[in-house]
This record gives sequence, structure tokens and C-alpha cells, in this order.
Amino acid sequence: MGIVSPGFSGRRRTGAPELPPGQYLTEDFPVLSAGPTPRVARDAWEFTITTEAGVRHRWDWTAFRALPAERFTVDLHCVTKWSKLGTAWEGVSLDTLFADVESTAEYALAHSYGGYTTNLPVQDLLDGQAWIAFRYDGEELNAEHGGPARLLVPHLYLWKSAKWVRGLQLLDADEPGFWETAGYHDYGDPWREQRYWGD
Repeated sequence: MGIVSPGFSGRRRTGAPELPPGQYLTEDFPVLSAGPTPRVARDAWEFTITTEAGVRHRWDWTAFRALPAERFTVDLHCVTKWSKLGTAWEGVSLDTLFADVESTAEYALAHSYGGYTTNLPVQDLLDGQAWIAFRYDGEELNAEHGGPARLLVPHLYLWKSAKWVRGLQLLDADEPGFWETAGYHDYGDPWREQRYWGD
């Protein structure tokens, strides 16, 4: 008689990272973009939030960097199936940026330098869930990863975290962005494998 009975697979490893379904772990930080990398000088950069009523809130780089910033560590999950855990960032919470914004809009369309767009529910941008990040792993955010500043919404697939972000347009009705128009899922929850329409 054998020492191990058929079907015994041993004990489950403890301490192994939990990944969303279909994802694999990477130590790299792959660079994927829908087009050429914009190079935006800090003195030309600005971020705006435009309400559904057309009221525009604007921060240039100096005003943006004067806002209280947070250091935070989050896991990233890309729709192309890689996950990178424990990434360290610094940025300004969207809660801070929305503090003086009067709006009842339920949706936002993020706009980037270079023309990229992506849509998100406003509720996914608030309550400590999203940031405009300007530093990664202790260094200024480089252009390849969305510098000088990018949107970071780590609980959704990474295409929702618009690189080179320049503003949010608040909307009463949902409006698909670049990848959503091309067949990607409208919401993009990695734990529910919402990669494409119909998932």
C-alpha cells in the first residue's frame, strides 16, 4: 500500500497570494499602451473635473502638488492576465479633489493626454478607492507608466486607471471610453473576470 492515497494533493500552501481568476503573478511592470507615449511637461500639465452642469475645477501642477498626498500600497491586475502585488505609490485621493465639486452625476469619463478615454462610475472613484498618482516605488512617475500623473483605480482592471490623465468629465449617463467601445467590459472587475462584453 502506498504512503499517499489516490487523490491526495497535500496541504494547501499558506501565505500564497490570492489572485483574481485567470491571473498570473509577475515581478515586472509591463508597459502596455493604446498608442504613442505622450510626453507632458509639468509646467504644461493640468487636471480638471468638469461637472454635468459645465462647472470646471482646475489644478495646474503647482496647485495639484500643494494638495495633501497619500502613500499607499495596492495590487494591480491587467486585463492581459498579469497581476503585480504590493505596488507602492504616492498620489492625491480623488476624495480630496472632489471635496468642493457639487455634482449628482453617477458616471465619469476620464480623459488623457493623447486622446485616451475610459468610463467609470463616480462611486468607484470615491471613499478611498482612487487616486491621481505621481510617484511610483519612491520615484517620480515616468512617462511610460503614465507620468507625470495617472489615474489609479486598483480594484478594477488596469485599463480603467488612465495613464497621462488630464481630467474627469462627470456625466448623467454612462459613456463608453476607448477600450469599452472596442468590446472591453463596461465595468472591468478582475474578481468577476469582466474582461469583455458578455463576461
